[in-house]
Amino acid sequence: MASIIEKRRSLHKQVAKQQKENKQLQYQLGQLQALANIGLNTSMIAHELNNLLTPLSNYAALALQNPQDKDLTEKVLHKTALNCQRASKVMQSILAMTRKDAEKKSIFSLRNIVDEIFTCLCRDFSKDRIEVTIDIPQDLTVEAVSVQIQQVLMNLILNAREALLPAGGYMKIGAERKSDGVHISVSDNGCGIEPENLNQIFDAFFTTRKNSGQEENAGGTGLGLAFCKKVIESHEGTITIQSQPGKGSTFTIILPG
Repeated sequence: MASIIEKRRSLHKQVAKQQKENKQLQYQLGQLQALANIGLNTSMIAHELNNLLTPLSNYAALALQNPQDKDLTEKVLHKTALNCQRASKVMQSILAMTRKDAEKKSIFSLRNIVDEIFTCLCRDFSKDRIEVTIDIPQDLTVEAVSVQIQQVLMNLILNAREALLPAGGYMKIGAERKSDGVHISVSDNGCGIEPENLNQIFDAFFTTRKNSGQEENAGGTGLGLAFCKKVIESHEGTITIQSQPGKGSTFTIILPG
């Protein structure tokens, strides 16, 4: 009997020791996860900031190339000022999201923010032999954090453009209201994505782009789609992809409302 009691005591001690070690490991894991989140959020902010600074740099270069054209210079300065304000709003919104702050939502026109994206990009896609169709009713509105949704759509549009280079092709941005919410889609008939990569496409730091050493086709960071997923889920929505190699991709967002 004494031997059994001693064994039980020994087992209790071992269990208590294991529980203590598990608590310590969980605490350490929580600290590591917090550090990982900080690193991921910082990378996402840098990625989005680069998306905003690129058109601003293009505007400045255009003005420098045409110093005698005062009308052009004034137009460029006006666009630069507006986009700097927009960049500030986007950064504030992204920082609020990383802190899990509740951003105030507003009702806005989806068509308007898509039009603003192409203005901001300062690039005529037809020069890349890309035909763009925007099929969004002017009166279609959603209630969301507008700058965040705009950044999501900008990411998807830039990804579609990347998939269509250098051959060109067709891109369509559409939206409609259905019974389960507002459906937004960004489609292209570009290179598509291999089936084995589809399950990872929204993972942070996963990218299918290869770095060719040229800026136009530089390797991706693997953060754009992770950012998109985070934004859409914070709006209690969903984002999915359908893609076939050589036939193109379609990203579909469903937002409540």
